[in-house]
Amino acid sequence: MLDRFSTILGRTSSWLTLFMVLVTFIVVVLRYVFDAGLIWLQETVVWMHAFVFMMGAAYTLQQEEHVRVDIFYRGMTATRKAWVDLIGVAVFLLPLCLFLAWTGFDFVAASWRIREASRESGGLPYPLIPLLKTLLVLMPVCVALQGCSLMARAVRTLRKG
Repeated sequence: MLDRFSTILGRTSSWLTLFMVLVTFIVVVLRYVFDAGLIWLQETVVWMHAFVFMMGAAYTLQQEEHVRVDIFYRGMTATRKAWVDLIGVAVFLLPLCLFLAWTGFDFVAASWRIREASRESGGLPYPLIPLLKTLLVLMPVCVALQGCSLMARAVRTLRKG
């Protein structure tokens, strides 16, 4: 179930990369052909980029495409890999996700409380900025959930072997 959620989230956010290219093309054409600029459109590209990376993180973990120094890991047996995954998630990933969610919560809550909008004239209106800042809490939650799925897989492997 958690793997499916990460897959849906990752594949959905990956489509934003195509949309980012299209929007960037529009921004460039508007600026250099028509000498016009839309601040909100430019800001949208930056926020889409943030969404792709933050919401794609759990999918990246699920696909085991995250950064890993696997000098030793790649040659390990399935049982040893399961132990490394189990300990790595419990000792490093989950505490980091908890820390990120905890420290980001006040920042996100303040954005909602003050009804934050873009600092730029003509930029993104409320509630888009707080919605996007909410990703600072959602990303570690999604990665932690995927980490729990990774732990469950590791436990299944350890029970078999």
